[in-house]
Amino acid sequence: MPLQVRDYSWQQTKTAVFISVPLRGVCIREADVFCTENYLKVNFAPFLFEVFLYAPIDDENSKAKIGNDTIVFTLHKKEAVMWETLSVSGVDKEMMQKIREKSVLQAQEKAKEAIEAKAATRREDQKYALNVMMKIEEEERKKIECMKENERIKATKELEAWKTCQRKAEEQKRIQRKEKLHQQERPIEEEKKKLKHKSLTGNSTSRNIATKGRNSENIFSEKLKEDSIPAPRSVGSIKINFTPRAFPTALRESQVAEEEEWLHKQAEARRAMNTDIPELRDLKEEEKNPEWLKDKGNKLFATENYLAAINAYNLAIRLNNKIPLLYLNRAACHLKLKNLHKAIEDSSKALELLTPPVADNASARMKAHVRRGTAFCQLELYIEGLQDYEAALKIDPSNQVVQNDAEKIRNIIQGTELKS
Repeated sequence: MPLQVRDYSWQQTKTAVFISVPLRGVCIREADVFCTENYLKVNFAPFLFEVFLYAPIDDENSKAKIGNDTIVFTLHKKEAVMWETLSVSGVDKEMMQKIREKSVLQAQEKAKEAIEAKAATRREDQKYALNVMMKIEEEERKKIECMKENERIKATKELEAWKTCQRKAEEQKRIQRKEKLHQQERPIEEEKKKLKHKSLTGNSTSRNIATKGRNSENIFSEKLKEDSIPAPRSVGSIKINFTPRAFPTALRESQVAEEEEWLHKQAEARRAMNTDIPELRDLKEEEKNPEWLKDKGNKLFATENYLAAINAYNLAIRLNNKIPLLYLNRAACHLKLKNLHKAIEDSSKALELLTPPVADNASARMKAHVRRGTAFCQLELYIEGLQDYEAALKIDPSNQVVQNDAEKIRNIIQGTELKS
């Protein structure tokens, strides 16, 4: 049998309704969301959430954001009026069944209309594709004609090139005729060649002498290289020191859990006596008070010296880590320095220490939620940020600044949501 979800929260404006439904482990694939004008249902086994809405909504423009164990609905009203309640009151089982059946019929009619619209769109797409194919075939025909024309132009160019080659061949024949006329001058050229041969033989003897000199130089340079080779290095050794264990006991014989517990107790004892905090050795007695350090950090924060304020809060936390305001004030410093993850950690630690929730710590709890929500929003985790702002509004519903910020976050979420 499904479990009815009843711990949801909702808010409204004149034009929209915002519903936040916590569902552990919810994801887009497994969640079944069904929404019509007067009916909203979420089926995520074993959870079931359904609402018979007070007035009709615009289900086509309404949206849902699924993630981080929560579904956030943004429902747009058809009429800009404020609702008295989220669901219709005084509805019996018969009326609920009729509303469910009517909603299913409306959804089926819309699905049928959507199918018909898709079919009409498909037909239009087919016509468009046919026209495109005809245009492509026409372009291919024009390309073939253009290729034929290019081949004709190429053939004419080749014919012209052949004609130029023929002209060059005729010119070559004329040159050969001229060379035959100069055959009578060959004996003179032969005598010139003989003279050149004599000069070349003289040059060869000089080249042999030069090569001998180079060989002697190479032998001398090789001897110099052998003399310049360094002697082999002497043999040495390297000594390696390893960090010793905290306990001399061998690992196979030691009891690691007991050793770690003993070390932890020793560290806590030293911390209690302030012996392991070197920063406290040179301080006065009043400067070792966590409350005095908290006030000092507050003054440094007021002068915008955020790093010095963090150092003061760090030292105070080391003296006493059970004061929630130290973590809350340090979260404010981290927000100013854009250390967003550290701001989230400090705000969460402050909320852990601010228990039980009573009227005396309401202001501090609201600040912790606002600062953590601000850090989440700056990390673009808007759903988590909205949850913290809603928690702050539960503590102080009349805070107008927090209300305005929560409204801005909802507007951001609407721009990035999935349609329901």
